[in-house]
Amino acid sequence: MILDGKCPTGPIEKSWDKHRFDMKLVNPANKRKFKVLVVGTGLAGGAAAASLGELGYNVEAFCYQDSPRRAHSIAAQGGINAAKNYPNDGDSVWRLFYDTVKGGDFRAREADVYRLAQVSNNIIDQCVAQGVPFARDYAGYLDNRSFGGAQVSRTFYARGQTGQQLLLGAYSALCRQIRAGSVKMFARREMLDLVVVDGEAKGITCRNLVTGEIESYWGDAVILATGGYVNVFYLSTNAMGCSVTAAWKAAKKGAFFANPCFTQIHPTCIPQHGEHQSKLTLMSESLRNDGRCWVPKKKEDTGKAPGDIPEEDRDYYLERKYPSFGNLAPRDIASRAAKEQCDDGRGVGPGGRGVYLDFADSIERVGEDTIRARYGNLFQMYEKITDEDAYKRPMRIYPAPHYSMGGLWVDYNCMSNVPGLFVLGEANFSVHGANRLGASALMQGLADGYFVIPYTISDYLARITPGKITTDHPEFKKSAQDVEAQSNKLLSINGKKTPAELHRQLGRVMWENVGMARSKESLNKALQEIPKIRDEFWNNVKVTGENGDFNQQLENAGRLADFLEFAEILTKDALHREESCGGHFRVEHQTEDGEAMRDDENFAYAAAWEFKGVGKEPELHKEPLKFENVQLAVRSYK
Repeated sequence: MILDGKCPTGPIEKSWDKHRFDMKLVNPANKRKFKVLVVGTGLAGGAAAASLGELGYNVEAFCYQDSPRRAHSIAAQGGINAAKNYPNDGDSVWRLFYDTVKGGDFRAREADVYRLAQVSNNIIDQCVAQGVPFARDYAGYLDNRSFGGAQVSRTFYARGQTGQQLLLGAYSALCRQIRAGSVKMFARREMLDLVVVDGEAKGITCRNLVTGEIESYWGDAVILATGGYVNVFYLSTNAMGCSVTAAWKAAKKGAFFANPCFTQIHPTCIPQHGEHQSKLTLMSESLRNDGRCWVPKKKEDTGKAPGDIPEEDRDYYLERKYPSFGNLAPRDIASRAAKEQCDDGRGVGPGGRGVYLDFADSIERVGEDTIRARYGNLFQMYEKITDEDAYKRPMRIYPAPHYSMGGLWVDYNCMSNVPGLFVLGEANFSVHGANRLGASALMQGLADGYFVIPYTISDYLARITPGKITTDHPEFKKSAQDVEAQSNKLLSINGKKTPAELHRQLGRVMWENVGMARSKESLNKALQEIPKIRDEFWNNVKVTGENGDFNQQLENAGRLADFLEFAEILTKDALHREESCGGHFRVEHQTEDGEAMRDDENFAYAAAWEFKGVGKEPELHKEPLKFENVQLAVRSYK
């Protein structure tokens, strides 16, 4: 099947405005008749629920945390992009659009990316009005800093806690609607199934994580804003509760999963320090504004203290390889470059899996107080974890799984191929292509939630009858029974391995074979190992506790069950895509100097996979990518 993204035609600068005018509307009195379910209350979900509630729709919002304030968006550190051009350094909506298409290695839809750049400025105005405490310069104007993949400063920030401050803004807007009665909030609920009636999304089945009760909820439309899936690697920068479950349940009900192999490895994370570590810690990309990445030139110097290695014996490898962008090379390129140095035997720290991020030059240039003002909380976090003072000794960093560019396939309206199922933020595939530029995740989440879905969902709702399907429909009962049956099955196995042990096994296979460097050989090896771990899981997992009760072991087992199915489709997508692009690096497809080599003739499309059952081959559907405004070119940051 050739998929249609339903992108508007005509000049790209006018396409979103024309599209908004052409869509059907729901009048204010009729909005009260519709109910919309929003799953996930991070930046995308929280903004969507607040915006739709304000418009007059009845909204029911769900999160598995004890409060929307604990959504994983809170962990974002460095900033949010917008094309306001406050520094007057040559930025524009067009340049943000171009940088994002190029940064994604020409594997994203032009129309979606242009719309993202177009509404980016509105996001900053919205957040300032909410009281988000962005950094300001001496004159009181909003400040900007640089991020990878751009030669302008367009990133707005609040020290190293931008995600937290933006989430509090969205949360305050959400709370206002909860108080007004337009939004009902259901915390500590995990979506475990999508209810599809006559081919349309009409509800969800959840587990109450406190009582263990299975609950059903109906809606005229369902919005998934449930984040990414990189915990398939076990160790990642994501919170341990982040999972693929909601998206994968939708995929098992017919939603296509697009580009699952496009996963991002972040170059700036604290290296793993133990065998039984449960997650990794991000160090913001913003640190590369003032920090310089280096390793010793000589292998015999890797055991020395960094201060004992003279300047002439240091290899500032990003500055050497990519002089135009230097330490602000995009994430995929910076990650591979760090791995290259470590593979060459010049890595530092335990196991040689680390490079230095050194602030000595910046401290000498602008003073320690200035660096402390820009990044103080990040330096504190680093010291708490490593017991090292980064003001006096370079940080040690290494790449780690961080973000999912792939996700459920959606059209220009953010609706999946299942009518009535909308997908926002990191959970969809639409704007980042094969690599996300830093500070663009927060931009996408808030763009989708505040400025896209409020327009596009009306076009769907205006064409249907409100309240036609409720929880009385037999599909809801069947869905609840299926969820209950899986929980009972997991509890009945009574094996010898915990979900965490088996998840660690899966993560090791995925990281070693489907991580930063992939090959036909490694991917086929993973495809042999994943079913073995899945079989062991269903025959030897130990899930303690009971079904109708608070049971985190059962939660973890259910999420792992989904990862064990999803991991296979991710790996098959990586095997199918016989090219290197962005975060997808096939070692067979690289230039002489180790750069990614795209194959535009054969792979300039989004690969959307239809799940056909465990152990069965998924069906591939393609959406061709057309580049009419940005010329396809070799992606170079030199």
